[in-house]
Amino acid sequence: MTDIKFAWSALDGDPGLLPRVTTVAREGALQARLPVRELARACVGACALAAAELGARRAGLAEVPEVRVDDGAVATAFHSERHVRVDGRPPVSFAPLSRFWRTADGWVRTHANYPHHRARLLGALGLPEDASPSDVADRLAERSALEAEETVYAAGGLAVALRTPAEWAAHPQSAALSERPLVERRRLDAARARALPPVDASPLLPAAGLRVLDLTRVLAGPVATRTLALLGADVLRVDAPWLPELPDQHADTGFGKRSARLDLTTDHAAFEELLAAADVVVTGYRPGALDRFGLSPEALAERRPGLVVAQVSAWGAYGPWGERRGFDSLVQVATGIAAVEGSAGEPGALPAQALDHGTGYLLAAAVLRALTERSYDGHGRLVRLALARTAAWLTDGAPVHTVSGAPYEAAAPWLAERDSALGRLRYALPPVSFTGAPVDWARPPVPWGTDASRWT
Repeated sequence: MTDIKFAWSALDGDPGLLPRVTTVAREGALQARLPVRELARACVGACALAAAELGARRAGLAEVPEVRVDDGAVATAFHSERHVRVDGRPPVSFAPLSRFWRTADGWVRTHANYPHHRARLLGALGLPEDASPSDVADRLAERSALEAEETVYAAGGLAVALRTPAEWAAHPQSAALSERPLVERRRLDAARARALPPVDASPLLPAAGLRVLDLTRVLAGPVATRTLALLGADVLRVDAPWLPELPDQHADTGFGKRSARLDLTTDHAAFEELLAAADVVVTGYRPGALDRFGLSPEALAERRPGLVVAQVSAWGAYGPWGERRGFDSLVQVATGIAAVEGSAGEPGALPAQALDHGTGYLLAAAVLRALTERSYDGHGRLVRLALARTAAWLTDGAPVHTVSGAPYEAAAPWLAERDSALGRLRYALPPVSFTGAPVDWARPPVPWGTDASRWT
């Protein structure tokens, strides 16, 4: 069931707290054949409840604050990357080569928003850098969808063949996912972490004083760390100097954070200094990609006992696709979602990048629950989520609805504007709401990579 009860249980939350959550329904919000609105409610509601629980613990409150989940706020936040404006300029959502393509026997979807992914896609197809979309279309039309998928993947690019739900269910990666919980959680060590100081009850900032190292990229990981920043954490996003974030994505997900550049191959001392004072490390690269830098959960916990490590990936850290790159749009295609949401023989998509956003709020919730548990026993923890596992939750036994009626599009109440070093920003307000919660981020995003690699 795509409801908060299931999500809260996956986080090992106290079921007695669920009555603290109320929902404001908005007809037509996140319309889809699959229960996207219900998934979005559950993820945001579980995140807000985990925040309220930790806040009550740190503020010494007699009871956990009440949580309010408004479909309008949730739907607006799940479209945050579409709503963001910098000096009135609309965002660039997908590059010309990030789309569906017909193949000799079906469909394939590619992702080429980043320059290096675009170059690998063209290289895999034997095309020059200045190739046009029609050139790509001609090459892919000559191949089967599975051949295109494997050829592009072998070149380090991103392409996924369209599968039906039944075809995905027969895939070994689907089988590997079915053996895992929605939220993977375990202790990392037996050491005791530093005790967190008390916080005020108004505004209630459950993550105040926490230092979060943000090693994530589009989109689920940055949504999680943006949420922790809202709740008072000192979030430092760290990127490799040669991998700048897409400007619109950075503007959307950089609220409340600082942004630094650090070369993990050479700046060992700077990273170790950051790690020595960190409470949480969040990673969003493909599984194992950071291990060579000593950033596996076990290696991190050995150097920083009591650390909470959070990981998010596209396909999970196991199975034959465990080391593959991926994005929300590609996971929808592989897992049968695009087939379910399509029509007239063409694939479709969810009304939002709901796997990214939903997983992001669940990841933040898992971190908050881990911190609450750590406040009792002092132990570090690992929490791990995957977009494809969230997709399995969305599709598992879910009835397919007929979409009817007008979609809910009244976003204005949940949009705000402010000045920043990037320009005048319009953006979606946070949907995480509980009694005493902050209603906006303390600071706007800063230009990418402009902060020093140190804690404030």
